[in-house]
Amino acid sequence: MELLEIVTFPDKFLMQPTRPVENIDGELQHLIDKMAHTMYAAPGVGLAAIQVGSDKSLIVFDGNPGEDRPALQVLINPKLIQYEGTIISENEGCLSVPEFRADVKRHAVVLVEGVDREGRPVRLERGGFLSIVLQHEIDHLNGTLFIDRISALKRQLYKKRILKQLRQHA
Repeated sequence: MELLEIVTFPDKFLMQPTRPVENIDGELQHLIDKMAHTMYAAPGVGLAAIQVGSDKSLIVFDGNPGEDRPALQVLINPKLIQYEGTIISENEGCLSVPEFRADVKRHAVVLVEGVDREGRPVRLERGGFLSIVLQHEIDHLNGTLFIDRISALKRQLYKKRILKQLRQHA
């Protein structure tokens, strides 16, 4: 199966909010399969459709990250319903923000609702690492990158470095 190209910062496409999925059809199923293949090949533990050039409100993630048996999960039109507590996501990274990691303040436990790839309602309550993955991917659907959640100084340093690299390769 073909790998999708991952859109990277500073592409403005990543900053736009996605549109709700209204039709779960064969085209969407094919996109889900290609996203899962791309995520595992990257390798990553989560991927939002916006990261592969689609403005659909759709995420895929591995429900058993780091385990021998992957557990692909699909959420269409996911929404963060409730949250509690705070944790620091240490060394958080992103396939769309290559070569940069940072500590990010996140909710410790989240309740997320959406539908699965068959259109059935899904309600997930997750804590720890999976709560971080869900928040990170849902942020993407809202046009927010994890670097938007770090200090302005760290964000500026990263942006300067990337823009310099882009100028050197132009």
